[in-house]
Amino acid sequence: MLLLRRGVPLKVFRKGADEAWHSVAQQRGWAGDQVPARLEDGGPDVPAASLSSPRIMRPDDANVAGNVHGGTILKMIEEAGAIISTRHCNSQNGERCVAALARVERTDFLSPMCIGEVAHVSAEITYTSKHSVEVQVNVMSENILTGTKKLTNKATLWYVPLSLKNVDKVLEVPPVVYSRQEQEEEGRKRYEAQKLERMETKWRNGDIVQPALNPEPNTVSYSQSSLIHLVGPSDCTLHGFVHGGKNKIMGTWLRCSQIKLPGVTMKLMDEVAGIVAARHCKTNIVTASVDAINFHDKIRKGYVITISGRMTFTSNKSMEIEVLVDADPVVDNSQKRYRAASAFFTYVSLSQEGKSLPVPQLVPETEDEKKRFEEGKGRYLQMKAKRQGQAEPQA
Repeated sequence: MLLLRRGVPLKVFRKGADEAWHSVAQQRGWAGDQVPARLEDGGPDVPAASLSSPRIMRPDDANVAGNVHGGTILKMIEEAGAIISTRHCNSQNGERCVAALARVERTDFLSPMCIGEVAHVSAEITYTSKHSVEVQVNVMSENILTGTKKLTNKATLWYVPLSLKNVDKVLEVPPVVYSRQEQEEEGRKRYEAQKLERMETKWRNGDIVQPALNPEPNTVSYSQSSLIHLVGPSDCTLHGFVHGGKNKIMGTWLRCSQIKLPGVTMKLMDEVAGIVAARHCKTNIVTASVDAINFHDKIRKGYVITISGRMTFTSNKSMEIEVLVDADPVVDNSQKRYRAASAFFTYVSLSQEGKSLPVPQLVPETEDEKKRFEEGKGRYLQMKAKRQGQAEPQA
């Protein structure tokens, strides 16, 4: 747990924490007002490092079977992460910024959520590097009739602070003090691992989904789908503060920025993946997991984005769908179409009673499709072995 809880006695502020905090300040070259307030003071200038937000699930959040869309949950997760990381990145006197999502680690949907249940989304900062923030988010569902609660999602997100004056400028992140040195070391390892994985995904940027005429059932071309979306003001983050006379009205936003909300993008990605899965198996489908979502570049207001999905692998009861997001700056001749985001979604087929069903086996035709199938099989076996390894100590 980090030492950033507002109004809560900080038992973790043990002997030596003061020295550690001032050591960080010296390493960063801070002095005077630049040094963040002591966290044990719990004053009004100390940001909360955790938050919790409830929301009831409505019919427009779910599919025809009453299961809440995975994209809806991903959007709530991202919004919570954006709030807490933006708060933290603006906790010092300096250039104001907004936290932009760079990556979402693998997210498993542990249990379905239904219409009428309340989603409780909680977020906490777990690590900061010089230019990024790691946020852990948990989602609990509550049946308000019975009081039953269950964990539905756990996610790890990485954010970077972008200047409000220049969205292409990445600012430094205020550090946090850890209760144990191991926490910082473990966080650094996670940071280096995700940084390496992000670099490895960029080689796929030239890969595109091509349409096919009269495809056969169970082939990749048969179920592949695309969605075209014009990025409007309602899709974007808020940018800039209102100034009135001599008073600065903090917390009031004036105009939209150029950056599309990543939660909106993830929701669209999940919708396309769901269409691919439904076309393939012709049954009710739900999101089982999302592999790491990488945001390779910013999406700006006025751009046209194409979200394309294609099936890459099927096991007996699951389907892996690759989703690619391409951005086209149609009103800017100086920039070409580019890959903005990519991810792998896993879906399962359900009966009317909510039990898992076998899925039709994918028939790869081309050499590229066969290669992607084998790569998907490798990811599936790797994750299966990991789950079995985690279950063995509990037996």
